[in-house]
Amino acid sequence: MNILVELRLRFHQTLQGLVDDPTDLLDLVVPAQDPRFGDYQANVAMPLAKRLGRPPREVADQIVRNLQVADLCGPPEVAGPGFINLRLRDDWLAEQLQQVSTDQRLGIPAVDDPKTFVLDYSSPNVAKPMHVGHIRSTVIGDSLCRILRFLGHRVISDNHLGDWGTQFGMILYGYKHFRDQQQFAQAPVQELSRLYKLVSQLVEYHQIRRSLPELQEQLAQRIEILDQQQALGPSADAAEQKRAAKRLRGLKNQVVEMRDKVAAAEKKLAAVEESTELNRLAEQHPNIGSAVLEETARLHAGDPENIRLWHAFLPVCREEIQKIYDRLDVRFDYEYGESFYQDRLAEVVDRFRQGGLARISDGAVCVFLDGFQAPMIIQKSDGAYLYATTDLATIDFRMQTFHPDAILYVVDHRQADHFQKLFAAARLVGYDRVDLQHISFGTVLGDDGKPYKTRAGDTVGLEGLLDEAVRRAHAVVAANDDAKPTSPELDDDQRRHIADVVGHAAIKYADLCQNRTSDYKFDYDKMVALEGNTATYMQYSYARTQSIFSKGQIDAEQLRAVDSPLCLQHPTERALGLQVLRLSEAIAEAVLDYRPNILTGYLFDTAKRFSEFYQQCQVLKAESDSLRTSRLRLCDLAGRAIRLGLELLGIQVVEKM
Repeated sequence: MNILVELRLRFHQTLQGLVDDPTDLLDLVVPAQDPRFGDYQANVAMPLAKRLGRPPREVADQIVRNLQVADLCGPPEVAGPGFINLRLRDDWLAEQLQQVSTDQRLGIPAVDDPKTFVLDYSSPNVAKPMHVGHIRSTVIGDSLCRILRFLGHRVISDNHLGDWGTQFGMILYGYKHFRDQQQFAQAPVQELSRLYKLVSQLVEYHQIRRSLPELQEQLAQRIEILDQQQALGPSADAAEQKRAAKRLRGLKNQVVEMRDKVAAAEKKLAAVEESTELNRLAEQHPNIGSAVLEETARLHAGDPENIRLWHAFLPVCREEIQKIYDRLDVRFDYEYGESFYQDRLAEVVDRFRQGGLARISDGAVCVFLDGFQAPMIIQKSDGAYLYATTDLATIDFRMQTFHPDAILYVVDHRQADHFQKLFAAARLVGYDRVDLQHISFGTVLGDDGKPYKTRAGDTVGLEGLLDEAVRRAHAVVAANDDAKPTSPELDDDQRRHIADVVGHAAIKYADLCQNRTSDYKFDYDKMVALEGNTATYMQYSYARTQSIFSKGQIDAEQLRAVDSPLCLQHPTERALGLQVLRLSEAIAEAVLDYRPNILTGYLFDTAKRFSEFYQQCQVLKAESDSLRTSRLRLCDLAGRAIRLGLELLGIQVVEKM
């Protein structure tokens, strides 16, 4: 049972006697922030009093008189100007926990009206190694799939792989000009990765050489303007002086930002020019940027040699990406890459043109959308198609194949404008009944508050990221095991296995516990810490619940068959029992706005409630057999709630730590 939903239903029935439609008031029935004021609190009387023109306290008293909650709550109390406080009955809580204990789903019902969801997430370019920027889309999307499926929805996960773009032009050019044939024969993945990085570096080098003088000139101009502003004396007008100070701060920020850009560009130039080999290659391939585009165009045009090489490269590249997915325990139903849609792109353009929804502008086919200054270009003047064209073809395919009620795109916030246009264009051609949503997220930052990079300024590879997390997790696991009062309990193989699970979980949980729309700073030490809102702490808490049964040599399955209510006499027993029952609320809230951090917040609270209970209540040495059994059942429920919550986040548990 979802207690919050049940209480809101009771309030809805009561409020209908006071107002025609009380639906907008129901969100004001919430869990209490302070247990001194009960378990739930309703702040409906104040806004309702304004509508009725009556004192809030009087309205609250009337609501309480008519509220039918005696079967699950004690008498409601009115506090302050009209707050309604509700405390669940202990015997009702105990009965609910008894029912939940025999249910594999912990009392969480499937939805009455299941929908069909397509989730588009991860979607890396397969020609290059996955990096830290892919972690957010991958783990958020995977978690949402798990939660939606658990609730009974039909979910189709589709990894929209980048397997057809300029990145393959880079690999093709690199293979033809720079490959080490022996290395390619022995380790094709590593060699293709090296070729991609090399060509990318050389392309960027020539781009920087062309653009750096203009960037340096812009910086000099900004510095000159800043100097002029700083030379001005203070204004006698206070308001003008305040505006001048604001302009000055803005100019200083611009100068700092441009200096950083120039410094980064100069560093990349130096990396090539200070290397004899790279400098030689840069001089030998001055037009590498346009050459890469030519290789890409030949691939798209069906050039036999490039198509043959593409078919040879693609399985190798996908195999490397699959290794990362295996480590993260992420699976997809489909992996239709961009190449899958190439034969459908001309049809997309024709559909818009024939329907009078697109027109030619400067040689390009453009869709002009209400509310947007710039059009969406679906075919360039040279005949080439764009990402927007592929995305429109993808929507059409998904609608015809899966008939979804919703398509969710788990993609970073920088693509917001693209998706707004894409969804508007899709509605133009008749896809106005499907719920198209951009599930956006922020950026992973380094200590400097900028996108997380290596010290050399390169993107951080995801494989290395996971390796380092596992290494640090091993140190934490070993230290915790060595500190046990009797003697270490784990052998080397167990430590390695636990470190592998904990390390991968640390990376995933650290991302999922953030509000997805916010940026966050990457911090290994916090991720693997045994305290705080971390996967390590959650896994440790779960392991503690299991250690109780291990030490007592007790079969938890047999306890679940005990047909009697739990005892909730101690405050920490009651708090933990109520927290277990609130898992249903957390899952419902997490899916409401597609925010897994709601579920991580629930898990953190559950782990804290269990720790408080464990510290204050004897379990194996309880005062009586009946109390011992009750507390063991409560430990089992807490462990199951933590385990289920972690599973819905795509995180494994360990029995020992």
